[in-house]
Amino acid sequence: MGKDGTHARSAPELRVQLGPLSLKNPVLTASGTFGYGQEFSDFLDLARLGAVVVKGISLEPRPGNPPPRVTETPAGMLNAIGLENVGVERFLAEKLPSLRRRNATVIVNILGNSEQEYAALAERLEDAEGIAALEVNISCPNVKEGGIAFGTDPKTAARVTEAVRQKTHRPLIVKLSPNVTDIGLIARAVEAAGADIISCINTVSGMAVDVFSRRPKLANVLGGLSGPAIKPVALRCVYQVVHAVSCPVIGIGGIQTALDALEFLLVGASAVQVGTANLVRPTAAVEVLDGLERFLRHQGLASVQEYIGTLDTTCRLPQAEEACAGDG
Repeated sequence: MGKDGTHARSAPELRVQLGPLSLKNPVLTASGTFGYGQEFSDFLDLARLGAVVVKGISLEPRPGNPPPRVTETPAGMLNAIGLENVGVERFLAEKLPSLRRRNATVIVNILGNSEQEYAALAERLEDAEGIAALEVNISCPNVKEGGIAFGTDPKTAARVTEAVRQKTHRPLIVKLSPNVTDIGLIARAVEAAGADIISCINTVSGMAVDVFSRRPKLANVLGGLSGPAIKPVALRCVYQVVHAVSCPVIGIGGIQTALDALEFLLVGASAVQVGTANLVRPTAAVEVLDGLERFLRHQGLASVQEYIGTLDTTCRLPQAEEACAGDG
């Protein structure tokens, strides 16, 4: 018997193949919640993770928004950091070498305010060693079209994807926003434009105010909601995207435990990203990984692939028949 009371079994196979991207396991960290990875190296072995997705990188350094930039909410948090980062040159000179020394699998999240900026970033990163894939943040404002986010329109989302695709041979992940009417439509557009993988979701637009000072709790007024509160929205989006495209999907949103991660895998995600939980428990990602392995062993599954996408949406229970009949 094992320590968890289950019969000893060989370790389940955790490797996953996301199109051209091969990962040792399906547990990644989410951009913006794990710094540049090195900040967490005292708490966990970065090499154990499927990948470290670094915070968004731009061509030039960004100072971000003025404080206050973060506020807690019931079951989550709002942030308006403003995409603060060191810029691509410092990232390549200072941050990437540290990750390589720690044998981390690195995915670089990139951002820009124009298609040209995205393309230039992809080109600058193309020859750098130690980058497994690029993740494109299309929730950024398009300064040439009135500040509307690239990811809210299928045509602009596709143009950014195509611009990056033309400059890189690396596996290309496009990260979708939930702040749209039809996320499946956006997903199909970026897949057609060259995305190898889709990750979703980014934060949900939100707001918090102080009734005593009568002021917003964020200097930016609006912010991005993350944490457990958005998990049902994220699950819905992942489910819809999985059924809208043929490329692999990475699930993000409110994952705190292995059971949360398993929900995303169940609805069809091929991998997951742990986000806000990292800010609460620096070891959250490896805890999710360990819990995932225990679950698969307990279920007698030889690999995580045997579980991915196995959600049964048929209505078979006798007590549910009346409810099902009334849905139409």
